[in-house]
Amino acid sequence: MKKLYEIWKKFGQNFEQGGKLEKLSSFYDAFDTFLFTPQTTAKRNGTHIHDGSDSKRTMILVVMALVPAMLFGMFNVGYQHLLATGQIPCCGLTCALWWKAFGFGLLAVLPYIIVAYAVGLGIEFIVAQIKHEEVAEGFLVTGFIIPLIVPINTPLWQVAIAVAFAVIFAKEVFGGTGYNIFNVALITRAFLFFAYPSSMTGDKMFIRTEGTWGWDGGHALVDGFTGATPLTQLATGTPVAQSFWDMANGLIPGSVGETCLWAILLGACLLIATGVASWKTMLATFIGGGLTAWLFNQFGATDNLVGQYPWYFHLVSGGFAFGAVFMATDPVTSARTECGKWIYGFLIGLVAVIVRVLNPGYPEGMMLAILLMNAFAPLIDWCVVQSNISKRAKRSNSASVKLEK
Repeated sequence: MKKLYEIWKKFGQNFEQGGKLEKLSSFYDAFDTFLFTPQTTAKRNGTHIHDGSDSKRTMILVVMALVPAMLFGMFNVGYQHLLATGQIPCCGLTCALWWKAFGFGLLAVLPYIIVAYAVGLGIEFIVAQIKHEEVAEGFLVTGFIIPLIVPINTPLWQVAIAVAFAVIFAKEVFGGTGYNIFNVALITRAFLFFAYPSSMTGDKMFIRTEGTWGWDGGHALVDGFTGATPLTQLATGTPVAQSFWDMANGLIPGSVGETCLWAILLGACLLIATGVASWKTMLATFIGGGLTAWLFNQFGATDNLVGQYPWYFHLVSGGFAFGAVFMATDPVTSARTECGKWIYGFLIGLVAVIVRVLNPGYPEGMMLAILLMNAFAPLIDWCVVQSNISKRAKRSNSASVKLEK
């Protein structure tokens, strides 16, 4: 390993100032800091912490937290296909069918991962080279999230256009990683939702035939078979058949990474344990959503099926849990003050449920709720800071008056 590292560093001399490949220094630096722990730290005395840890390591922790949801999502895509084609026997899945389901889902989801990273990282590499800066690491997470939140039937060329739009207009025009005000993955989904509405039908999962993916097993099914999610059923006036545990376990139609509560919570534990994400934002989002849904249960119209949907079902339906854990907690676009995190998360849960109940044309509300609160996060932080300043000023004035007396 040491020998390999020495060869890599010797090769890197070509990218240093005066080297043959100096103009491509950003490319080398991106791979160097991704593969190896950086050896450079702040050199001036002061409040700097001399540590090899950097934001790339933080982003990798988030990717690790997303892996359980990704793996289960791949399996569920294949499972829904086998279920729709009648290949699952009454006795349940055999070992062979389990691997067949996972393999089908892997082949279905993998192209979306490749396209998301190829387009997003390609743009970031080009921008970094033009600006003579280091390649930003934020897209390590964004590129992993995008395949988890877009419908599995979305054409790849549409995903490529949406990713390019989001990276350029929701990130780079603001200055790159750390300066964007909106979550880039959600802007990708929003672009698809408004630009290609026929491909984005709320939170449904589309199950393709085996032949569609080049896997002809003789179980033909029409292309575009739709497995309606609980929220979609409610929006169309159909009572939900799934139980709470069915939805928590995740073997239901839905976006790839959003169906299994346990996989999402496993990722949440890793994020909280490592201090990468705020548990306050997560908890406040669930409280806001649960309380709002409970109020609709108590005082809402009885003929509104979504409004009468039990409050605890809202927390495991659609993208609520996934959004609360992985996107509401985005450190760049969320509130940063401790009190602000409670307010920010609570309002996300509140708005998400309001959209679900009052907008039957769009049964899922988490995307719009998070994007809306992204815009208000700076204002929330400003109000919290100003409130603290006012309280301290009053305490200071009171103390001065007492001293004068």
